[in-house]
Amino acid sequence: MEPFRLDLTREISSDDQINTTRLDGKLTLETVNNFISAMRADATPRLVLDMSGVSFLDSAGVGALVQIFVHRRAKNQRFALAALPKQGDAVMTVAGMRKLMPIYESVEQARAATA
Repeated sequence: MEPFRLDLTREISSDDQINTTRLDGKLTLETVNNFISAMRADATPRLVLDMSGVSFLDSAGVGALVQIFVHRRAKNQRFALAALPKQGDAVMTVAGMRKLMPIYESVEQARAATA
């Protein structure tokens, strides 16, 4: 059985305004606690999550994304998801999150939209 792992790779813009974090692995019940802790600690005004490396997203992962979205909105910080793989996009659609959260086809579109 493949282990549950989620690696986060941060890239901060030169003006310290945008944190683009690439997720690699599974955003699932087994990985959400570390993910939430890391994302809540981020104080940049704009956060873009590059989801292109997410191999599996479950309902706990969706809940974690909602928590981060709500947490950032309460602090007047911007948030966007980018480059969801097909499975992740299907889960977000079924959960009704496409209507709630800003989701973009590419990281570049998400960065531009959060400006």
